[in-house]
Amino acid sequence: MELDQTDLAIVRELQGDGRLTYETLAQRVGLSRPAARMRVQRLQESGAVRVVAIVHPAVRALTASAHLAIDTHGPAGEVARRVAELPQAPFVTLTSGRRAIMAELRTAGFGELERTIEHIRALAGVRAVDPLVATRHVKDPYLLTDEPTVGVLDATDERILAELEEDGRLPFAELAGRVGLSAGATRSRTLRLLDGGVAKVVALVRPDMLGLGYLCGFSLRVSGRAAEVAETVAGFARVAFLSTCLGRAEAVGTITAESLDAVRATLEEIRGLGAVREVESWLHLELVKERYDLRPHAV
Repeated sequence: MELDQTDLAIVRELQGDGRLTYETLAQRVGLSRPAARMRVQRLQESGAVRVVAIVHPAVRALTASAHLAIDTHGPAGEVARRVAELPQAPFVTLTSGRRAIMAELRTAGFGELERTIEHIRALAGVRAVDPLVATRHVKDPYLLTDEPTVGVLDATDERILAELEEDGRLPFAELAGRVGLSAGATRSRTLRLLDGGVAKVVALVRPDMLGLGYLCGFSLRVSGRAAEVAETVAGFARVAFLSTCLGRAEAVGTITAESLDAVRATLEEIRGLGAVREVESWLHLELVKERYDLRPHAV
């Protein structure tokens, strides 16, 4: 599906707040309310955009995460698909560089993280797994990085979250019918969860749909305090994701850019930082899986 400039403007607004009212959205992109509504519905029905709630990992007790560089015996595609079948793996790509596959894991504690990594090591075709264990997510386009300020009260809150994970733009009246509350009570509960950082409603869209078709992963070795370098790198406009970590590097991240020249320029900007000792980079060639509506699962 080809997106025109108005479509792109709508998507960017929904990436910031997936539950913007049609009236507010229309005002921001210069459309009538019916036209804005029609465009959003077309984007969703085409599959180009999914507007969903993403629940904070801590709420789902997903307290451990890691980034895996996976090497294979022979072709990597089937191995990547096997890794993508794991509910603990929200993000899996085929890549260039030293390793054929990059994957992200989010698990309920370090015990499950270790078991999941061992499970991947045992998969047919896997030659080696090199993990970077995340210590802090500094920047993430989808997941909330700050801890929630409120909790999930009961099963009704859980039902609200579950419904919004499927369709983040459900009207309060329809959501109320599904969870068995009045529209007013449903609105109050939903806003409490969203404003308290329990979940975030965002538009999920492939970067190439936004004219940002080049994804480059990178890891950094740094001198001195990794947290300070990470904050600086996270401030670069084309750096979409960054976390500090333990392992062969002190930070790992992703550049989302409109061209290879833009990727190169961003890598050069990172290399120019005095505290950066080493930069390893790779291109994401195929997005095998990207889905962040996670729940704890046993291995």
